Amino acid sequence: MSFSKHFLNKPETLVVESLQGLSALNPSLGLDVPNKVLYNATHDRSKVSLICGGGSGHEPAHAGYVGEGMLSAAVCGAVFASPNPAQVRRGIDLVESEKGTVIIVKNYTGDILNFGLAKEQYAALHPNKSNKVKFVIVGDDVAVGRSQGKIVGRRGLAGTVLLYKIAGALARQDASLEEVYGTSEFIATRLATIGVGLEHCHVPGTASSESHLGGTEIEIGMGIHNEPGARRISPVPPLNALIPSLIDNLTSTSDPDRSFVPFKGKGDRVVLLVNNLGGTSELEMGAIAHEAKKVLLSQNITVERIISGTFMTSLNMPGFSLTLLLLPRASEPYAPSADKLLALLDEPVSVPGWKWTAGQTPLESPIAPQASEVSAAGEVDAKLKAADDKEFVEAITRACKALIKEEPEITRMDNIAGDGDCGLTLKGGAEAVLADIQSGKISGRNVIGSMIAISKVAEEQMGGTSGAIYSIFFSALAQSLSSSSATTASPEVWSKALTLSLQSLYTYTRARPPSRTLVDPLQAFIEVLASSPKDFADAVKAAGDAAAKTSELEAKAGRSAYVEGDRLKQEKVPDPGAWGVKAIVEGLLG
Repeated sequence: MSFSKHFLNKPETLVVESLQGLSALNPSLGLDVPNKVLYNATHDRSKVSLICGGGSGHEPAHAGYVGEGMLSAAVCGAVFASPNPAQVRRGIDLVESEKGTVIIVKNYTGDILNFGLAKEQYAALHPNKSNKVKFVIVGDDVAVGRSQGKIVGRRGLAGTVLLYKIAGALARQDASLEEVYGTSEFIATRLATIGVGLEHCHVPGTASSESHLGGTEIEIGMGIHNEPGARRISPVPPLNALIPSLIDNLTSTSDPDRSFVPFKGKGDRVVLLVNNLGGTSELEMGAIAHEAKKVLLSQNITVERIISGTFMTSLNMPGFSLTLLLLPRASEPYAPSADKLLALLDEPVSVPGWKWTAGQTPLESPIAPQASEVSAAGEVDAKLKAADDKEFVEAITRACKALIKEEPEITRMDNIAGDGDCGLTLKGGAEAVLADIQSGKISGRNVIGSMIAISKVAEEQMGGTSGAIYSIFFSALAQSLSSSSATTASPEVWSKALTLSLQSLYTYTRARPPSRTLVDPLQAFIEVLASSPKDFADAVKAAGDAAAKTSELEAKAGRSAYVEGDRLKQEKVPDPGAWGVKAIVEGLLG
């Protein structure tokens, strides 16, 4: 189901209130509230004016690009609805220029009709200025082929923003109306965009709807007005399978129905725009940008710029789009210089919607040299051996497998009592320990080295609070074992070392039982062993009882301390970290 809750006063006032917020961000902007026109009040009228607009719901497009260096004005309609001609005429009047005006619209029927009618009406009212208003239509979608699009053509998508940026920088440099218009028309022919979504968006003020897509489906060719895509795929593919398919849609010249931009392959130079459609995390956006760059380089296409962020959305849609701007080759007649277009893209602007860009070609492999690896177990003299080498490895293996098995339940608990990552964090650590067992880094022939190896896994593979706690504990355990004069790790050696390790851990955390954290079962386990080192089964039972008891406790530390207390009591959920310790010691017991 699309997410249907929103922060607003009333749906019918949301657009104006959003524009008022934008104008508050930039004091140089003016706002005509009745006509929903945001404009640059300090616009230099000796330079070409740029006007755009359309339905709202695509923020930061279009009003977020109004300001010095980009748009002179944006005319906004209701959500997904074009503004009327009177609104557009008002926008033209507010930023009328001595050199003329370029109106840029996306290829949607409502926008073309209403903005086009406003242009014609302006020309009729001002016949001496009729040649000073130009009209540019952007259709960059490649998901809709020529046969399906027929006479309406390709939809306008996020590539439009690149045209805003280039045309705006050119206008600021005092270019003529003809140059701004001609460059805009050229750019419009060199843009290719395709979108993909996990679900459709929800329009404020409308009823909640059932899911448009199944739980394992994605939709390719998403528009920005909740219209269906061109095709659906199930299950959701990994990025390294999805992105090559999308890039092929953008660059392929073998399909006459969809080959809109004159790509040639090797030697092509492009600008890559990775656009968040509204509900995709920054974490995912980074991975998408990386994968797209990698695919383009594998096709011998030079990526001159990568620009990634939220540029043209469809409200809260969980999805993204990829845009390629094909730069002209030096041999192309009547084309603007590729280097000049890049310089125009790199020009700084004073608008809230445009994101930071590096202004240079990305490095092909920006990866630090690999550090030399040394076996953790090999760094420490193997002076302490397990009483039973085979059982030592088997016990650790059982503990890891127990953690992996418990991951879904620990994740369920942490979704209620924390931030939802505890299960996967512990599972990742367990899998890495199993890998170290296979590689020989962990063995009963070197107990101290094995504890150091586990500590490193916790530090490097787990991360976060859990990783730090486990790493500190196992580092302290290795240090405590090193202080023993024994050559075999007997129950008494383990008991003493575990007690010292807990004391070291308490140097770095204020959590003490009963605290509803992993220290509850950990201390219970160690205390039993301290009094009776050979009663391992009793120690495991004490840890299990302590972990279960956390469901009745008030959180005093850890992520649960930030969760509303009554909810924890109502749900009766044990602490997920404590449950992880329970799984580990029960696995060790077998």
